[in-house]
Amino acid sequence: MGYREIHQESIRDPEGFWHKQAGRLDWFEPPEEVLSRDDRGFYRWFRGGKLNVSYLALDAHVNAGRGEQTAIFYDSPVSGTKSAYTYRELRDEVARAAGMLRDLGVAHGDRVVIYMPMIPEAVIAMLACARLGAIHSVVFGGFAANELAVRIDDAQPKVVLTASCGIEFDRVIPYQPLVNEALRRSEYNPSHVVYVRRPQAEVDLEPGRDLDWQHAVTEAEPADPVAVDATDPLYILYTSGTTGKPKGVVREGGGYAVALNWTMEAVYDLHPGEVFWTASDVGWVVGHSYIVYAPLIRGCTSVVYEGKPVRTPDAGAFWRVISEYGAKAFFTAPTAFRAVKKEDPEARHLEHYDISCLENVFVAGERLDPPTYEWLADTLQRPVIDHWWQTETGWPIVANPMGIEPMPVKSGSATLPMAGYDIRVLDDSGRELPAGEQGNLAIKLPLPPGCLPTLWNDDARFRKSYLDRFTGFYDTSDGGYIDEDGYVFIMGRVDDVINVAGHRLSTGEMEEVIGNHSSVAECAVVGIHDELKGELPVGFVVLKDGADIGQEALEQDLVKMIRDEIGAIAALRQVAIVQKLPKTRSGKILRKSIRTLAKESRDEVPTPSTIDDPGSLDEIAEAMQAHGIGRYAR
Repeated sequence: MGYREIHQESIRDPEGFWHKQAGRLDWFEPPEEVLSRDDRGFYRWFRGGKLNVSYLALDAHVNAGRGEQTAIFYDSPVSGTKSAYTYRELRDEVARAAGMLRDLGVAHGDRVVIYMPMIPEAVIAMLACARLGAIHSVVFGGFAANELAVRIDDAQPKVVLTASCGIEFDRVIPYQPLVNEALRRSEYNPSHVVYVRRPQAEVDLEPGRDLDWQHAVTEAEPADPVAVDATDPLYILYTSGTTGKPKGVVREGGGYAVALNWTMEAVYDLHPGEVFWTASDVGWVVGHSYIVYAPLIRGCTSVVYEGKPVRTPDAGAFWRVISEYGAKAFFTAPTAFRAVKKEDPEARHLEHYDISCLENVFVAGERLDPPTYEWLADTLQRPVIDHWWQTETGWPIVANPMGIEPMPVKSGSATLPMAGYDIRVLDDSGRELPAGEQGNLAIKLPLPPGCLPTLWNDDARFRKSYLDRFTGFYDTSDGGYIDEDGYVFIMGRVDDVINVAGHRLSTGEMEEVIGNHSSVAECAVVGIHDELKGELPVGFVVLKDGADIGQEALEQDLVKMIRDEIGAIAALRQVAIVQKLPKTRSGKILRKSIRTLAKESRDEVPTPSTIDDPGSLDEIAEAMQAHGIGRYAR
């Protein structure tokens, strides 16, 4: 069957389609119902089925005679460390870590917070929780103490699993002060904190509460996998919300395992024994899905990388890892490639590595701008697959199904909806819009397996955030359009659409145009309040290394390009050159913070705990003042 037949079947008969996919996994007890609704009216997948995701990811492969295959490669240029675990070795490590948690009183349904850098123990900790039927909540290692405290209070974990430090380039970040401060701030106190001791930082264990990971694991008896309901939560992953309090996205194990297994073949074209490298972090949904669970459920080899795209040691880091471990597919964020492009625009480092093993490159996490796509496609001479998904969905909503039928690429589009996603474009009143018209992207219910069934202990917020706006639909909060061929174009968050003199314009479109300038490495366009037109776009631009162009000349070029490509209505008048853009640690540009700076003084704008470099906000404020932007308008 081709892509369109498969997608149509998944929409026409979702129960039949996903029943077949579920049959490909090793269940302890098969589901009684494929799709049902609970007493709150929420959709649930595979009710009555029993399984264990850790068993599927480890034991099932060992039992099938593939225990000596490498499960994960660990590569840490920041610590100078490399190691590898076979499926058998990883299963045994996970079983002992699960035994340690069991000794600490952790059982089915209990929560465990994992606050770790990208080390093997982070993967082991996640799988150990799953083995017991405990619910893990991974918090990005290095998050500020307040962010950790908020998550501890919401999840109420019995145990916190952490490490003595993380490493950013050559900077050691001790975790114990952060953990201790978080526990001081939190109202809820876990019973134990377990530290993985790393040689770069020591810890001072508090008697009765703090434990040494290696000692505790060595003392523990291995734990067998526990049969849990398919509808039991596997994990809680917190994502930012408009109110400031993070939303605890719940992921159920059964539907997640079924969906991830399907994507590994259908989207990523990966098969047992092949190597998949996702350059992300287990603190984000990409790391949960495509560093840990999907590759291991599928029987692939996953690369766990503790490093950056540049400066660890250079802009050839990606090519080195792909070559060294024989990655068939590689997945990261466009921002990472923009960093590589900025430091090595001619890709000279690539000449030193053999990446003939690489067949496909996948990007997600933010919109893939055409200049970055074109640079990647020209540099690598391989398919570059943009795909769109969210923390809430856990796997791609829109992608190019490389394992079914690779589709023609359209620049700026993440291609086509994946199985189970019935995507519509709606106006603000909920009316469906025709092909080519921009509006709100919404998904007709039910969502496919693996998507969130609700938020942790907050059904009301789940309804308000996702279901109430458009009856019968999940509101993605992203804007875009679908063309006459069914290709989906994501134009960014709805709040990144600006209204200029009554015309709704996408800042993403403007960023595309600006990104095509030969001197521009990356950019952000935000809407700034204007008394006459409501909002006007302002561009903040980072130049490529070695670019020789002045402020005035660049501004003239970009204003003309926007006028030529989008029209005078776009009304771009101001462009500021900056050294860096404010971003989260996962690489997303903090456009909301930039907009706030246009209205408030720097002292009044809080520095987000997720920001990678707080000084970048100071630089934006200085640029606004120098150019008379927003509150500094002359």
